[in-house]
Order: sequence, then structure tokens, then C-alpha cells
Amino acid sequence: MKQKNSILRNKGVQSLLASLLCIIIGLVIGYLVLLAINPAGAWEAILTIVKNFFYYPSGPARMKYLGSTLVKTAPLLMCSLSVLFAYKVGLFNIGAAGQYVVGAGASLYCALGLQMPWFVCLIAGIVAGAVLGGISGALKAYRNVNEVISCIMLNWISLYVVNALLSNVKESASPYTMTLSSTNPSAIIPSLGLGEFFSNNQYVTIAIPLTVIVAILIWVLLEKTKLGYELRATGGNKFAAKYCGMQEKRNIILTMAIAGGLAGFGAGAFFLTGFEQWQCTQSSVPAMGFNGIAAAFLGGLNPIGAIFSSYFIQHITNGGAYVDKTMYSAQISDLISSLIIYLCGFVFFFKTALTAWLDRRAERRAAQEQKGGEA
Repeated sequence: MKQKNSILRNKGVQSLLASLLCIIIGLVIGYLVLLAINPAGAWEAILTIVKNFFYYPSGPARMKYLGSTLVKTAPLLMCSLSVLFAYKVGLFNIGAAGQYVVGAGASLYCALGLQMPWFVCLIAGIVAGAVLGGISGALKAYRNVNEVISCIMLNWISLYVVNALLSNVKESASPYTMTLSSTNPSAIIPSLGLGEFFSNNQYVTIAIPLTVIVAILIWVLLEKTKLGYELRATGGNKFAAKYCGMQEKRNIILTMAIAGGLAGFGAGAFFLTGFEQWQCTQSSVPAMGFNGIAAAFLGGLNPIGAIFSSYFIQHITNGGAYVDKTMYSAQISDLISSLIIYLCGFVFFFKTALTAWLDRRAERRAAQEQKGGEA
């Protein structure tokens, strides 16, 4: 029993259990919603959402759409890393969406307007995101402007600036930017080299393993390096960090710059595959940055956990496209995703409740042992 309790008290195990509980509750509530809308197809619909690419009967089709899910997972993972990196240092980077936007704008403009190769375009996206994040960090460090407020304002500024910038490289007959394949093929990120495995899905590129490597590097930075310790110490108490000789202002700016760079990397890793074109008339910030918040918390604010949580969220999001539209609205998968995302906010509540339950159980056992000893 002691061994079991020690396992349940492990933070990683608690995060995993809490995340699984969020997923199960979200799917159950989603199923109940489907039942309320149309009981006849509810079970088939929820299975379809969970299956995603397994919906297809043929193996090649499954592998092709698995590749598409992985392509969309890569930017979501980077946005989740952006959020959790800042959160580990005591900052809430709700500006990952805007940093993602400027990353997309910089990488696409370099690709379509300046005819740069893919690695230069990718670096441009990282730098643009880092600069935007650094602005919020500087406002926080030198003027104590709440990063949530500055990030929200910069999200919308970024969107309209990027729309205006990319209007210079859009197609004449549509609001979308020109395609990379016809304008500058050298800006397309190289293929992963597993074309046959993914049924010749051309969008499966080296961006996918690169984002996983970045996640591992972020874990190493935060947990195994002096810089990571200083950043986390600054987030814990910037006054104590300053007293210990740490440059708390520099650390705040550096944290937001790294967080912004991660989101910008995600945008470049996605748009430079050619999977999607940017719509220059869009009036809302892409959801990728906000979904990164959910992926970060569902993954227990752990970079390795974020890899799996990002994939899961993208998996069910893609799975919703296969739901029978004659029975349910096209937005039903978004509803179920939103339920799980909403429940992610209770991850820490579940962990706290589990710890409290273990404490009460230990107290009762200790009391029983004490009574047995007295007898």
C-alpha cells in the first residue's frame, strides 16, 4: 500500500491521471450532447471522432491522413511549449496566438516576397515571434505591465499587420497567399523521406521531428541547466532572484522572447510545408495559439507530456471532420474539443483533490495503527 501511495504522489503520475480524467469526462459529456441532438447516431459519431484516420477502411488512406494529423500537431506542440515555458517562469503567455501570426507572416513574406530558402524563412518566423514576445516581456520587466493585457492587445495588432503585409503576396483572384510550390519551391521544408509510409503525403516534412526535438531541448533547458533554474527562480519570486544576484528583468524578457520564438517556429513549421495558405482577410486570430494553452495544461505543463497532449487534441479535432453531417453540425467536433479544453483548467484541481484524498487516507491509517499499538 505504501508503494501504491508513493506512486500516486508522484507529480508525473498525478498529471497523467488528471489529464486522462479530463479526456474521459470530456468525451462522456460530448457523447451526452450527441445523444441530446440525435440519439440514433450518437455512438457512431463519438467513435468516429475518436477514430480519426482509422475511419478509412484502407491502410494507405489511414497512413495518409495520419500524416496530415501529424502535420497539424507540429505547430500545436510549439504553441503549447510557448505557453508552458512562460508559465514555468511565472508568466502567462496568452500572446502565443499573436506570436504564431507574426511567425507566419515573416516566414511567408520571406518565402513569397523575398524568395528566400526554407531555413531562412523559418528563422525569420522564429525571430519575429521572439521580438513580439520580447516586447511583452520588456513591458512587464520595466513598466510592470501585465503580460496578459499586453499580449491580448498585440495579438490583434499582429493579425492586421500581417494581413496587410501578406496582401502584397496574395493571389489576384482570391484572398489567399500564393502557393509555395508555384512561387518558390525552395521555401518548402524538405520531406521527411517517408513518402511510401505516409502514402506519398507531401506535407510530411522534417518539421515534425524537429518540433519533438525542440520539446526535448526545452525540457533539458528548464530542468537540467543553470539558465533554466534562474528563469524558474525568477518566476517564483523576482525579488528573491534579484537579491541572489540574478538579472530578473533580463530573465523576464528572455523568457517571453523564447516563448514567442517557439510560437513563431510553429507557424513556420506549418505554413512552410505548403499545407495551407494564409487568408489575408481573416478577422480572427488563429485558434492554434489558444489551443496551445489547452495542450500545455492537458500535458501537465511538461514538455514531454505536451507532445502527447498536442497530438490528442489535434487527433479528435481532425476526427470531427468525418462525423455524419446529415445528423450533426460540422462544429460538433469543435464542441467536444472545447469541452476537453475547458476541463483542462481543472487538471490542477484534480491533482489537489487526489493529494488531499491521499493525505486523509494516510491520516486514517496512522490513527488506526496508533489505536492498534495502544491496544
